[in-house]
Amino acid sequence: MLVLTRKLGESIAIDDHIKVVVVQIKGKQVRLGIQAPKETKIHREEVYAAIQEQNREAVKAPLAMAHVSKILKG
Repeated sequence: MLVLTRKLGESIAIDDHIKVVVVQIKGKQVRLGIQAPKETKIHREEVYAAIQEQNREAVKAPLAMAHVSKILKG
């Protein structure tokens, strides 16, 4: 993991298309602004984890349906 120190208004560049800017510092919270292409998906980690879990569950559903279908045809 790369750890950087940035002050209010300073930024970091990721590749050629993403820029992360420190917009506000308030107590223990830091507000970040992210400039990226529209097609870049950006999520808070807990939201990303929930999406991944939903995707895993969605993959299981067709498999379960195929199994039920086999039993009913059997």
